[in-house]
Amino acid sequence: MGESFTPYGFGHWLMLAITVVGAVALVLAGRRLRDRPASTIIARTLALVLAVAATIHLIVGLVPANFRVGASLPLQFSDALRFIAAGALWFRWRWALVITYYWGLTFNPWSLVTPNLDYVIAPWYDFTAYWALHILVMWAPIYLVWGQGWRPDWRSYRLGIVFTLIWSAMTLGLNFLLGTNYGFLNRKPAAATPLDLMGPWPIYLFVCFVLMFIIWALITWPWTIRRRTEPPGKARPPETLASHG
Repeated sequence: MGESFTPYGFGHWLMLAITVVGAVALVLAGRRLRDRPASTIIARTLALVLAVAATIHLIVGLVPANFRVGASLPLQFSDALRFIAAGALWFRWRWALVITYYWGLTFNPWSLVTPNLDYVIAPWYDFTAYWALHILVMWAPIYLVWGQGWRPDWRSYRLGIVFTLIWSAMTLGLNFLLGTNYGFLNRKPAAATPLDLMGPWPIYLFVCFVLMFIIWALITWPWTIRRRTEPPGKARPPETLASHG
């Protein structure tokens, strides 16, 4: 294990500041350019940068000298989310928009606020890859929802639950086969985490999923209330940005 990143040092605060400033800029640009070709250019530029960065990071992790069976395979929620968010930004698939919204606004922020970053390959690479990928994934749902106007609904909520349960079941099975612990689905992390308050395996998984789906309901409900109270002709349907799926 290499040197670890120091949370809440200058570098951490700088990355958080970039995240916030970039998010505000994207929302303002998205609203100003909404329904214009320029808004699609911004979305696809973000998608391209995210897809390229995620692909490079995946390839680097699979190089024999860097490969670790418990960390290099694209089985973490965050690993999948990078490619899903790129698909949402470029193609506007409904299922990708849904996962980008729910995973991007609940799973990804923890990586920004409480970074778990070890310098394994090289400090400059690990730092750059970690923050670039997590910041881009944070910007994706913010731009799509508050910038471009996509809105989740209860159908989106149900789709997010089904997709998450399927992905979790698949990863759980692969963890058993490989002896890994992607997503902390098969055991708790060694370090102290809130999971320690949720009981032993598999009880803590059940508690986590229940809490997660409650939180998802809370970030879905305001959009459905707003849609019902908007005057006829002004409501923006949740399918507005979804051309497929």
